[in-house]
Amino acid sequence: MIKENTLERYMESLLEGNRNGCRKVVEETLQCGIPANQVYMDLIWPIMIEVDILYRNDKIDSAQESMATRINRTLIDQLQNKLPRRDSRQRKVVVCCSSNEHGELGGQMIADLFESDGWEVRFLGSSVNNDDILTFVHNFTPDILLAYGTTPQEAPDIRRLIDTIKAVNAFPEMKIMLSGGIFNRAEGLWEEIGADLYASTAEEAIKVASMSEDEAYTPTRTINRRKHTKKAKTLPAKLLADISK
Repeated sequence: MIKENTLERYMESLLEGNRNGCRKVVEETLQCGIPANQVYMDLIWPIMIEVDILYRNDKIDSAQESMATRINRTLIDQLQNKLPRRDSRQRKVVVCCSSNEHGELGGQMIADLFESDGWEVRFLGSSVNNDDILTFVHNFTPDILLAYGTTPQEAPDIRRLIDTIKAVNAFPEMKIMLSGGIFNRAEGLWEEIGADLYASTAEEAIKVASMSEDEAYTPTRTINRRKHTKKAKTLPAKLLADISK
């Protein structure tokens, strides 16, 4: 269990841009017997979320937000090889993410934790378009396609991707999971946009993805009530404005 003062010390060093201070906190935490995957989920993940909240609420400036994200990514890169390795689950996941630094960090952490949990993982990052995602999914045939950290501006593209997948029905066994970004701030939007699964955190994503069909929550997919057209609908402008706040 990560102590509260550990979170406070880490955040203080992070916002100062003190890489050595952050590294020291992580090393001390590992030396206390806390495994690397818990450092991901209970230290760096909640701090990452808090930094994003502080930035969106103008409590910190862009320099602090950028430094904090880059330090977190550096430490994640160093921790990745320390993650425990579970036996293969014989399941596959593709992870893509938002184009901002926060999205890249969260997507990378989710990909690392899925791999630690025994999944075969492909992390596409943020630089792929919908056509490339569809092509990759066709060749890799994952059990889950996960999109993390979607911004309001990116939401219409996610909706078009989901609409296309559902319309062609080429991947009937694949589940689409959404996490982070606007889906953490607008309750129920993940269902409205047509996804199969939702997780607010990396830890929850692993749990939800590992559930059996009987255990998993299956939403009433509003996408099935929409008429599929070649040009998918975009989100209403008012909704985009509300959830971007």
